[in-house]
Amino acid sequence: MTAEQTRGGRETEGLIVKAANDKTRVVAIEQRTTHRLYGRGIKRVSKLVAHDENNQSGVGDTVRIRECRPLSRSKRWRLVEILVKHRED
Repeated sequence: MTAEQTRGGRETEGLIVKAANDKTRVVAIEQRTTHRLYGRGIKRVSKLVAHDENNQSGVGDTVRIRECRPLSRSKRWRLVEILVKHRED
């Protein structure tokens, strides 16, 4: 998943891993790269805290988030849209 430069900050896609707090979601961003010496694939996961104004997303959803001004001590991202809703069977 790549971050691209758009008006209003970078946008990226990720998976929601925590939705316990009100209007706050923790989104895991997976980055796959190749090791520069050994050539093996490496998976790096960074967790970003995003603002969800309407509490419309849940754990397991794939979402698009956009960088914004600081909303709290750790929140620097805002939820733009839900790409894939997680189904519970």
